[in-house]
Amino acid sequence: MAGLSAKKLRVTFEVYPDSLAMLNDIAQRHGLPDASKALRCLLDYAATDGDWQAIFGKIRCRRCG
Repeated sequence: MAGLSAKKLRVTFEVYPDSLAMLNDIAQRHGLPDASKALRCLLDYAATDGDWQAIFGKIRCRRCG
């Protein structure tokens, strides 16, 4: 993914409280500065190593039942 900008943009996402707690826990466990960095790590993983069919091909909503 050469040529990608290293400049971060401030954006707004809506997440459930348990998802924010998970991101905060990830940050704490792995010595990351904050939940934002944890989310960026997850996004980078999905973009580079993630199997998009495995990630998005199955519904995993914990709230839908």
